[in-house]
Amino acid sequence: MAVRYNHKNYSSYLSDEPMPDAASEKEQGNEYFKQKKFAEAIGCYSRSIALSPTAVAFANRAMAYLKLRRFEEAENDCTEALNLDDRYVKAYSRRITARKGLGKLKEAMDDAEFAVSVDANNPELRKQYSEIKALLMEKSSVLAKHTISEFDKAGDKNDMSSHPLSDPQKDSFMEVDSSVRAAAGIRECSGGASKGASGVGLKDNNMQQSRDAKQKSGPEISVQDLASRAASRYMSSTVKSVKTPKTAYDFEVSWRAISDDPAHQIQLLKSIPPASLPEIFKNALSSAFLIDIVKCTASIFWDDAELAVSILENLAKVSRFDLIIMCLSPMHKSELRKIWAQTFLAETASTDKVEALRRLQSKYMEGGWQQEDMLALS
Repeated sequence: MAVRYNHKNYSSYLSDEPMPDAASEKEQGNEYFKQKKFAEAIGCYSRSIALSPTAVAFANRAMAYLKLRRFEEAENDCTEALNLDDRYVKAYSRRITARKGLGKLKEAMDDAEFAVSVDANNPELRKQYSEIKALLMEKSSVLAKHTISEFDKAGDKNDMSSHPLSDPQKDSFMEVDSSVRAAAGIRECSGGASKGASGVGLKDNNMQQSRDAKQKSGPEISVQDLASRAASRYMSSTVKSVKTPKTAYDFEVSWRAISDDPAHQIQLLKSIPPASLPEIFKNALSSAFLIDIVKCTASIFWDDAELAVSILENLAKVSRFDLIIMCLSPMHKSELRKIWAQTFLAETASTDKVEALRRLQSKYMEGGWQQEDMLALS
């Protein structure tokens, strides 16, 4: 016997049991979170993400992971949130907590510095910044004390003022980590009298006495000074290699890390495919970074004009670019005109590149060269 379906009742059933959507799953996750049912909240946020991934859903799931001390999952979710919205300060705040839990203090400090620059009046971010900074200083202080202690022990074992280094000893000294050698230098300057602390063999006691005499007038360097110097070495040692940035945040962190090294900034900019610049910056390009990039592009122009033009063309495609140009300070506008006149439109440029740059000049300068001509006439 054939089974007949009551279509009316079936349709009513469907309307009575609506299909879940991303928003309702997220709201249900929030309810579970308030009840401290974090595992259930994670399930809801996961379904919300599967239906429609958003920065808020990822950040909320990260918060639930933090409550369960699942720091790695929390860090990953915060990163996903920032890939969707790289100005979402809650995601930065939660990633700071996750990275602190994972012992990634340098990365946590990068997040804290950037987040504070985005929302300087946020008390929670400022508190996190202070906490991470204190932890870094504490770690550096321990490192400084440890390295000094190690050199004191080495000095007790090897009376370097009486015995010159043999070849094996020289090899052993040369293998000492650079930060340890630096700490030894601090120990020597602080007036310490332990034998061999500087790692240099003394020919006689007169040299030691002469060095001590020169240092009697100066105060001993405090542990705070040692910690500060060790912190500087720790922070700088982490900037050995810069990865190609994928977001505006990644770019800003990398760019600031090499702010005093124009050669590395050029290499960083060259590592980015020009066509990806609009996707990287989205609506997060600041006027200061725009000027920095144009200056760096001017240096690239002499060796690779084609790449430089491509960078400028794609940079002009970044969201709100026209608004950024409109709001440039008089000083920045003057810098752009100078770069264009002295570099991009110099006589050494090929005809086709000059034409491309003349087309771009109206985008980078309001009114093209008309503004400059009027200034010259006034």
